Amino acid sequence: MPAQPGSAAAEWRVSQAPVAYEAALTVMAARAQAIADGREPELVWLLEHPPLYTAGTSADAKDLLERRFPVFEAGRGGQMTFMGRVSGSPM
Repeated sequence: MPAQPGSAAAEWRVSQAPVAYEAALTVMAARAQAIADGREPELVWLLEHPPLYTAGTSADAKDLLERRFPVFEAGRGGQMTFMGRVSGSPM
């Protein structure tokens, strides 16, 4: 997607190794502020992180039958979302 006239092209970043979810959130929060301040261009970051659940505002911990992975409050609507691969699935 081309940049808007007068704005910088988006930066593309690819992480080969998994990135911890918390670390990705920290980087993206700082980047969002830098974009809003006009100091950095938008960023498209392709990454993978270890398996986890994100909990939306309607999530209820009792809905998890087995808490195999960490749960992170997501600050979005919805319930629980699994982020990861199911064992044996190709990728």
